[in-house]
Amino acid sequence: MTKKRTQMYLHRSADGAPPRVARGYDRRFRPSAAYRASLPDMMEAHHDAVQGVHVPIQQVGVSNFKLPLKYRMKKGGTVTLETSITGTVSLEAELKGINMSRILRSFYDHKDAVMTGERVGRILKSYLRNVSTKDARLKLSFSYPMIQESLRSGLKGYQFYPVAFEGVMTREGRYRRFIHFDFVYSSACPCSAELAEHARDRRKVYGVPHSQRSKARVILEEAEGKKIWIEDVQAHCLAALRTETQVMVKREDEQAFAELNGGHLKFVEDAARLLYRQFDPDRRIRDFQIACSHLESLHSHDAVSVICKGVRGGFAADFQDFGSLVC
Repeated sequence: MTKKRTQMYLHRSADGAPPRVARGYDRRFRPSAAYRASLPDMMEAHHDAVQGVHVPIQQVGVSNFKLPLKYRMKKGGTVTLETSITGTVSLEAELKGINMSRILRSFYDHKDAVMTGERVGRILKSYLRNVSTKDARLKLSFSYPMIQESLRSGLKGYQFYPVAFEGVMTREGRYRRFIHFDFVYSSACPCSAELAEHARDRRKVYGVPHSQRSKARVILEEAEGKKIWIEDVQAHCLAALRTETQVMVKREDEQAFAELNGGHLKFVEDAARLLYRQFDPDRRIRDFQIACSHLESLHSHDAVSVICKGVRGGFAADFQDFGSLVC
């Protein structure tokens, strides 16, 4: 008995029968205004289209939307950098969802502008109008280049810093501006250095104190009406920790770096307190949280610390994403 062949829906059947559903793309079709008006919109669906519990959602939007954007440098001029954008808004309980393309379109209205904290605020205000939401937030993440000169040879190279500008518009109408900044440095262990010197003094044994690549993540909130440059944040980190990793080196630079580490030994606790001392007096900064991670070469685990300014109702020392500090 011959088996009856099943007719396919989207593909030609084995016996050559055409599919039940025709597929294709009409490149010539151009929708009219009337056609666009007839398109169904899920935002206009009945309230029972909301699935799950009918509660507000604190953040909904888009992440890793990319654009080349301009940023102003402290020395003057601008630099264009590939930027990863995260834009979210709140969603009230009675709404099915948001029109996410409106977030992107709102941003494209400002794509040729120089990105500053004030510009981010204007984009957020356009969010509030276009998406009909109570509050919104926007984060622009990019890699910021700065020239670093070597310690002794005079060579120069580009150091790149992960940076993010973040703006938050609260439902009370308050606009808050944040800067995220990562700084990579070397940390030489004070205990290991002492023990190595003890071995050399008592037993004439040469030992190498352990040191490791380390990272500090600074998240700061700018004071209202104040501006702090990315270059200033980097300068604060360098002044506090001293031992930034190097880009271009000759032998004299490598020797200098060994001496620099010897002159600035530090535990992870020291790093947090040194950064606190540097950032706390800056009146342009309302609040900050700093997380440090020393990627121990002695241990199979990392040493970490978190410190915050201590502003009432501000940042708490609740950072837990230490895995993101691997460098």
